[in-house]
Amino acid sequence: MNKRHKGIQAKQERAGWIYLMPATILLVVMSFYPIIQAFITSFRTGPSSRMKWASPLIWNYTRMFQDKLFIRSVSNTFLYLLIQVPIMLVLAMVLAQMLNDKDLKFKGFFRTCVFLPCATSLVSYSLIFKSLFATQGLMNHILTGLGILKENYNFLGTPGSAKAVIIIALLWRWTGYNMVFYLAGLQGIEYSVYEAAKIDGANSWQTFWDITVPLLRPTIIMTFIMSINGTLQLFDESVNLTSGGPANSTITMSHYIYNNSFGQGVANFGYASAMSFFVFVLVAVLAFINLKVGDTRD
Repeated sequence: MNKRHKGIQAKQERAGWIYLMPATILLVVMSFYPIIQAFITSFRTGPSSRMKWASPLIWNYTRMFQDKLFIRSVSNTFLYLLIQVPIMLVLAMVLAQMLNDKDLKFKGFFRTCVFLPCATSLVSYSLIFKSLFATQGLMNHILTGLGILKENYNFLGTPGSAKAVIIIALLWRWTGYNMVFYLAGLQGIEYSVYEAAKIDGANSWQTFWDITVPLLRPTIIMTFIMSINGTLQLFDESVNLTSGGPANSTITMSHYIYNNSFGQGVANFGYASAMSFFVFVLVAVLAFINLKVGDTRD
């Protein structure tokens, strides 16, 4: 009986590996091999057809910190991250709290309206915001009509306002996405916990800070890591909304990497690969810090 049980277990294990094999092969061929190949490429330099080993090998990595445009792209990306991510997550939490009210009518309708921007194509919504904030766009028409502006303002042609438009677009696009995670977490909290807090005399702020936030800590950490990851790889808004302008004042790291790979005359894959691994390390370090800060285990 024992041998028969072991035989069945062995067959089940083999069947499991057989089912996993196609996906594993695809992951290795389509993901891990390109990553390794890109890491090797980061130590090479020259045009794509005549690449050679860099001398010294880390030349592409040292070049990054001497490249003023790359440093600008890093500072732009972190500016978006530091402003947009906290505002977005706070808004998502507030909306989730409001839409989790058991007495709220038409909850399904309001939840759908908040989430709908997430279903919009990245290119489409970037082009829509580009037309909204154009010099002859709707926003200028409204602001001049209300007397806030005396004449049309070039939002996308001024560095400060162009960055603000990107941040507004990101908030519109991704707040509802994070709200869904918080809403799912809130629905997993028993309403009796809040009723007990009210009986004990806790006000709304105390209930939120002492009950909701601790119970949603894993969800908050997850959304924070995903938002940091997404912002550090920000690409579509920079390309489609402002084209990195004016004068590269809104360019992001991913946009600059793309320019070095495909967007300029000569494809500099070695330098682009080195910058890509720099972004990879940034994402990994920030994710690790978030996990450590959010880990409350002894």
